[in-house]
Formats: sequence, structure tokens, C-alpha cells
Amino acid sequence: MTTLREVKVGDNVKVTKINGTGAVKRRIMDMGITKGVEIEVRRVAPLGDPIELTVRGYQLSIRKADAQMIEVE
Repeated sequence: MTTLREVKVGDNVKVTKINGTGAVKRRIMDMGITKGVEIEVRRVAPLGDPIELTVRGYQLSIRKADAQMIEVE
């Protein structure tokens, strides 16, 4: 199991599962991160938080804690 937090800059991955429950999972899904979507990791801040992604053609920044809940392949 690899999470989005472990993916290197420049890599493209596919979401396989979103862990978590309730409002946190709903917020992640509302940002367009759903099962099967392709994600490119664009940048990581110097201290590792936040992580900038390209999802469905737009840029998105998420926290490390949220990235840890997203399983990818």
C-alpha cells in the first residue's frame, strides 16, 4: 500500500482508495480526488507541507495528513 504522501515529485499515480470517514473523506472527495482519478505530484513545500497536485486539469494543494489517507498505485 502506497499513499499519496510517499509519491515523488513529477510522478503520476492513480487513486485506489480513500481512507477516513465522515467530513474528512467527504472534503477530499469534494476536491475531485475520487477512486480511479489520475494525480500528478507537482511540488512539495520545503518542510513537506503542503503538497501541490494536478487533479482533473487543475492545481490543488493538500496537507500531508490528508495525503496520508489517499492510497495510490
